[in-house]
Amino acid sequence: MRGKESASRSDIYARITEKIIADLEKGVRPWVKPWGAHNARGRITRPLRHNGEPYKGMNVLLLWSEGMARGFSSAMWMTLRQANEFGAHIRKGESGATVVYASRFMKTETDAGGCEVEREIPFLKAYTVFNCDQIEGLPDHCHRRPEPIGDDPIERVQHADRFFDNTGARVRYGGDRAYYSPVTDRVQLPHREQFRDIASFVAVRAHETLHWTGAPQRLNRDLSRYHRDRTDRAHEELLVEIGASFLCADLGIVPELEPRPDHASYVACWLRVLQADRRAIFSAAARAQRAVAYLHDLQPRAQSGRAAAV
Repeated sequence: MRGKESASRSDIYARITEKIIADLEKGVRPWVKPWGAHNARGRITRPLRHNGEPYKGMNVLLLWSEGMARGFSSAMWMTLRQANEFGAHIRKGESGATVVYASRFMKTETDAGGCEVEREIPFLKAYTVFNCDQIEGLPDHCHRRPEPIGDDPIERVQHADRFFDNTGARVRYGGDRAYYSPVTDRVQLPHREQFRDIASFVAVRAHETLHWTGAPQRLNRDLSRYHRDRTDRAHEELLVEIGASFLCADLGIVPELEPRPDHASYVACWLRVLQADRRAIFSAAARAQRAVAYLHDLQPRAQSGRAAAV
């Protein structure tokens, strides 16, 4: 039985990773697909559960990809049982999307010395959800598109500015490069007027602020080899790219749609990493989620509650 469960988990990792690899090989970064789609109207949001709670981590990528591939307009997803609880039903012939649940349980084992020890066992479970566009008989609120943050783009940018100011990340303006410096613990950004538009400025600030979360006194990601090892750099950039897409969705801001000049080399490294380790994308999405949550937790209580509800 244990072998079958292990094989099933491996199949889940492999199946999902292969889908991500296929997108990257086409030059498509799956985490920006919702904004790049010509038919995306209204506000882009994270996929939502039946109760309006946003999905997290890997499931955001899975459901964004599935929703765009199949042309769904609703952001909400639910299981068959949840649909039935609303008195609704899945339309005949519809197929669902795969999402995953990752957790751990404790198991008592006997070690070589005959002593009982507690061991933490990770597990991954896949289950199926359906988009509200596939379900008949749902209440109206399940089909309602999320409202934009603020009435106009300027208000959304101001909201995002307040969000980043509240993190306490120090920013220095000038020059023509954007980066985070671990030595000075500071984000460096060109002046706003040097960007294509104000949304691009905010998106780049999101990207660099996510690098800032990796400092030892914060989430303590090892950035010591970032400038010396291409693979280590690719791991960090993958985490930050995914995290920036989550954060931009939370803030109602369009992320960086155009790849940076060094993205071609990153994509090549990402492909090598994903092909060698079928769990790498899951790890990157989980760490990206943690970094985004860290920034949300730095917000004043009232504003943090608003961010969590979007």
